[in-house]
Amino acid sequence: MSTLNGQPVLIDNFVARDGSRLLIKQAALVVLGVLAIAMAAQIRVPMWPVPVTMQTFAVLTVGAAFGARLGLVTLVAYLALGALGAGVFTGDTAGLAYMTGPTGGYLVGFAVAAWAVGALAQRGWSQSVAGMIGALLIGNAVIYAFGLPWMAYLFVAERGAEWVMQWGMTNFLVGDALKLMMAALLIPGLWKLVGTARH
Repeated sequence: MSTLNGQPVLIDNFVARDGSRLLIKQAALVVLGVLAIAMAAQIRVPMWPVPVTMQTFAVLTVGAAFGARLGLVTLVAYLALGALGAGVFTGDTAGLAYMTGPTGGYLVGFAVAAWAVGALAQRGWSQSVAGMIGALLIGNAVIYAFGLPWMAYLFVAERGAEWVMQWGMTNFLVGDALKLMMAALLIPGLWKLVGTARH
């Protein structure tokens, strides 16, 4: 369902890619994906030096599980709901004003990262821990590649590049590493369960 070419992604083991109800199945998966990301965005884990949310964990695992196209559609739907004012982002605010604030670049990066991780999953990267780690590192790099320049545009003149790096990336690297390991174990683990169930 999620792949045009390449290997199946995880969700293909549970939902057939053909059939008259394919669009309904895909729409249902998008809704489930959006709900998962929205709920994960509200989970705050106390950590040093700053608390982290599970939002990026959900974004990247949705991309890995759904594949490039459906992962991207899910994130576009998520961002559209947030733009319309739905409380799907971290914290209590949403809307276009929130999306043009400090996190705006990261939000755009979420969509591109989900697509990138999904594309790698379609090449079989999500079926092993090592491959999944590589895909997640690329996905995280994509998020920062969009988020940091926007943070710099907003703050570098006033607060300096060091502040931007500290509050735009460095403070979150420990949490990112832990979330990466969780996702790198989860998705390949589910692949193994699927394989075991088939035998």
